[in-house]
Order: sequence, then C-alpha cells, then structure tokens
Amino acid sequence: MVRVPGLDKPAALITLDNGFDHTKPNSFGPGGLRSLDDAITRAMAAEPAFIALTGKPYIFCVGADITGMPYLTERDQAVALGELGHAVFARLRDSTVPTFAFVNGAALGGGLEVALHCHYRTVSGGAAALGLPEVAIGLVPGWGGSQLLPNLIGIAGAAQVILQNPLTQKTLKPAQAAELGVADVLFEPADFLERSLEWAASVVRGEVTPQRPEVDREMWDGVMFFAKQQLDERLHGAVPSANKALELLALAKEADFADGTAAETQALADLIMGDESRASLYAFDLVQRRAKRPVGVPDRELARKVTKVGVVGAGLMASQLALLFARRLQVPVVLTDLDQARVDKGVGYVRGEIDKMVGKGRLDEGTAAKLRGLVSGSVDKSVFADADFVIEAVFENLDLKKQVWAEIEKIVTPEAVLATNTSSLSVSAMAADLEHPERVVGFHFFNPVAVLPLLEIIKGERTDDYTLATAFAVGKELRKSCVLVKDAPAFVVNRLLTRFTSEVFAAIDAGTPLSTVDTALDPLGLPMRPLALLQLVGPAVAYHVGETLHTAFPDRFADSPNLKKIVDAGLPLMVDDEINPEVAELVEGGSAPLSAEDVRGKALDALAEEVALMLDDGVVAEPQDIDLCMLLGAGWPFHLGGVTPYLDRSGTAERVAGHRFLAPGVASVPRS
Repeated sequence: MVRVPGLDKPAALITLDNGFDHTKPNSFGPGGLRSLDDAITRAMAAEPAFIALTGKPYIFCVGADITGMPYLTERDQAVALGELGHAVFARLRDSTVPTFAFVNGAALGGGLEVALHCHYRTVSGGAAALGLPEVAIGLVPGWGGSQLLPNLIGIAGAAQVILQNPLTQKTLKPAQAAELGVADVLFEPADFLERSLEWAASVVRGEVTPQRPEVDREMWDGVMFFAKQQLDERLHGAVPSANKALELLALAKEADFADGTAAETQALADLIMGDESRASLYAFDLVQRRAKRPVGVPDRELARKVTKVGVVGAGLMASQLALLFARRLQVPVVLTDLDQARVDKGVGYVRGEIDKMVGKGRLDEGTAAKLRGLVSGSVDKSVFADADFVIEAVFENLDLKKQVWAEIEKIVTPEAVLATNTSSLSVSAMAADLEHPERVVGFHFFNPVAVLPLLEIIKGERTDDYTLATAFAVGKELRKSCVLVKDAPAFVVNRLLTRFTSEVFAAIDAGTPLSTVDTALDPLGLPMRPLALLQLVGPAVAYHVGETLHTAFPDRFADSPNLKKIVDAGLPLMVDDEINPEVAELVEGGSAPLSAEDVRGKALDALAEEVALMLDDGVVAEPQDIDLCMLLGAGWPFHLGGVTPYLDRSGTAERVAGHRFLAPGVASVPRS
C-alpha cells in the first residue's frame, strides 16, 4: 500500500517481478497468472483509492511464458490457458476501484494486454518496446488485445500494432504509444513512478480526465479490406496467425467483449495446436537462445585481443564492413585499395553513412566525430603491419584472394587473424600456400551488412582454435549471430538458395513460363518471390556461386543457359516489381513446361536432398544450425521454422531423405 498526497486512502501498488534481474523478463505462465490474481484479491480487500500495476526495473511484462507452449499437448490445455488469462485480467477491467497500469519498461504481448485491461495507462519514456508481436510467432493476442486495442485507438492503429508491426519485426516506442492513444500520458523515466502516482491521484480526484477520441467505425471495413489485400499479396495465405488476427479485428467492430474474447480463446487454441505456431516458437527459440550460444566454439579465453582492423578493398561491401567494425569494436580501421580514388570513395562512403546516422538522431556528434577519426584509408598495405584482424572483400576469385593473402602475410604479425568474406570459395584452398594457414578463417557476412544478423564462420582444414575463438569473439562484438560452418562449397545459405534457384531455372529452361515459376512458391509465404530474390542478390553473383557449386557437385547444380543469357545481357529481372518483359522475351525454354505444383515439389525435394547431404557431411552440427542460417541469413519466415520443420511437416523429408530432420514435437505438435 502506498500513501499518495491528496488522497484519503492509500493506493495499492502491484509490482510484477519474477525475482530475477532485467535479463530474465517477467512473463505470465499459469503460476504467474494465479499470483497476479491473488495480488488483485488482496489489493481489493484493502479498499484502496486505486490499484496500479508496474514492473521491475526496465521490464513491465513481456507476455505469456512461451517456453511452456511445447508442453501443451491437448487443445483443452490451450483453451484453459486462454480462459485463465482472460479471467484474471478481466478483474482489472471490471473493477469498481480505478485501475492503472504504470508501464515502466518493456510491455509486449500479454504484458501490454494486462495494461489495456486497466482503466488508465502511463508509460515511461525509457520503456524499450511496446507491442503485440504474437502474429510473428504463430499466435494471436489471446488475452483481450485484439478486442480492446481497436476499440481504444481505432482499427487503423490496431492493425498496425497487431499485424503490420509483428510481420516487419517492429514495436512501438513510448512516444508512439502515447501518440496512438495506447497510453494516456508519457513521463520521463527519472521520476516515472512518482509522476504516475501523482497523475493517478489527480484522475481519481476528478481533476484530470484523459481524452479518448471516439473510434471511427465507418472506416473499419475499408481498413480490413486493405489489410487483407496486403496480407494476401505478401503472405499468400501461408500464415494462419495473420488470418486469425484479421478475423478477430473484424469481429471487434460489433461484437460484445465476452463474445470477442471467447473467439480469441478459440483462435489461440487452434493456433497453439497447429504446426505453424510450433515452428514459429522453435524459430523464436533458435534466434533468442541458440544464436547466442553457438555450437562448437573453442574456449573464449583463447581469443586474441583486436586493437586494429584492416580491410582489403574499398568497394561497397568493404566500406560496409569498415563502418561496422569501427562502430562496434571502437578501434582504428584502415581500408586499402589499388588507387587513391577508390580508397577515397570507400572512406567517403563510411563518413557519409555516419553523417546520415547523425541526421536521423542515431548518433550524437561526439560519437560521430570519434568514428570518423577511427576510419582511414591508404594505397600502401604496410598500414596493416600492426593490425590484429585483417578481412578481405575483394572480387570473388580464388587466385586473386590467394595473391592478396600472400602479400598481406609478409606484412602482418604471425598472430594476426586473416579473415575472408568469400561467399562460396574454399577457405582451405585460399590458405594452402601460406606460411601460417592456421590463422585464416571464413567470415561470411550477408548484404546489407548492417541489417542481416547472420555471420557464417568457416573453419578451414588448418584453422586453429586461437583463430576460431578470435573470430567468434569479434563476431559477438559486432552483434552478429555466428554459426560454425565446415569449409564446404558455398557454406550454408548460399548453397541452399542456389540449389533452390537452380530448380527454378531448370523449370524455366524446360519451358515453364516465368510467371508460373515466379508464383509457384507462393504457398510457402516466403519474403520474396524467386526472381525478386535473384534481382536482389544480383544475377551475376548468383551465376558465379552456381559455377562454384556446379564444379563441386555437377550432378545437382546444373548450369542454366537462360541465367547465363540474363547475366550477359545485363538486364534487370524486375521492373517496377514486375517481371521485365525484355527478360521474358530473352529466355528460351524447352517443350516440357512444368505446372506450378511440380515446380514447387521439385524445389522442395531439392532442398530436402541438399539439407540431408550437408548434415551427413557435417557442414553444420545439427539441423537447428541450418534453420538458424536460413532465418537470419536468408530471411526465411518463422512459420516455416527456417526450412527443416516445413520439410518435415510436408512429408518431403521422409520421402526424399528417408527420415525426419527433427524429432516429432521439436517444431511440431506432439502426436500421441
């Protein structure tokens, strides 16, 4: 109980706190819900002036305890979980005593939903994130969010929070939440609790009446139509959680709260007992846990300290790398190239990007000035003499890269790590002629470097533990998710994507129309269609990686004459998001066109075969590593679980490889 000036009775303050620090956020499992229920009972018994919920430092509540979801094996259990949350939270909504949520930190999923059940909400400017991200992990807001939010802030804002943001991996900042009307008032974090208590007291005394604009119901159907159109164009019906969320938002227009929340419970139970949600939760766990604890890493005590970084090359990729190393490691970074003009262009790019970050408020001028001072360039490779870590980003040619390392090795110390950003070439072959091949390691980033979180770290045949430990330590400092990969052609992501697109072009070469091929994979709900993906990667790059794999595995990676034609012509595959008519005229197909279903089947069979071969060859430790790579390096969606859960549940894995890649129940509903 808390005494608040100006009130005759004390207020009841309930603090959500699981007993751990902010690195283990509050969440609601059955035990947490019952604990909150008990706290509400005791608070009401004290007959307070008002009841308020707040959280522990930095965290309000991040929602349901999803670690318990895999243990739900019966639909009735899922229904019971939904009903328990509704019953407990409804006590705050139905209370005759005013209820407040003092959102002091991150509030996600059920954490934001419990706040929405309160009559009033304050939010701290220091709260890291607010949102209802359930759709992204194969679920829906299941404790009132789909019904309360649209009737609080309107359907357009609710569709943004419940559909658009989760599917684009975004959350609300505190100021956005206040502007949308999710929170009634925004306070600074320094005295957030004191200000919130004072504000609540003024509301209880009738001195302040929060403004709640009337919800526009005439635009509801129009927003729903537009949202469905956008989902169909992007996901093609492949994500059940998005479809269910859309239905619940439509229902919220007219349904009473009891009917709306009953529908929520049924939708949540359906999704929890579906394979897509289990695959999504599996993917979430990979990204949150496995990515932070990579398998096969040597003792981190073996890692050498990096005090200076050298970058060979000053093109776009090299410049992106220089910026990343300077920002994250805060050490001098020097680029080299063949002539001063290229060096100046590379350094200029880095400084231009720093200026953009200042302009967007992402860097203060002091930090920016420091970063500018850390990045330099030269045409003389002797500047690498005191570098502890040198990474090359030159043209993808084995002889050229070998030549680069032969020259660099004579300059750097024997302990300096030599990292290659090759996307497909052999790290072992690159190091074979060096005096110290043990310090060469693959360090494969994905473009754009600042955005995609995956870093494939490739161990060559002679790479030693000191080098490997240093590579992983640097990757962690760069805030990348690192996966240990065997030195095999094209490693993981590029090998699988190339096998995938090889089947696509095999269909084109057979005479299948481009439009049929490009839409054949829509039922998977991939982030991009094949030709748009190829446009992003670059047909020339894709062709080069394909040549590497054709040389290694000619029986599975064929040379496509049509892809060669497109590369030679230099034509863009897509124009204004449509297939380029000139490309359509250029390709020449055979007389055995495939149906969309056949194209999809062949592409999935090829993926299953390649995954099985990679696992047999020890390219990565486990199927989970392949899935993590596809999630973080190729942007494959959570509802597929990466790639192996979908191959399992579609029956492709057993048909092609003779077995599932994952045990039943790992990324699917346990079957009795």
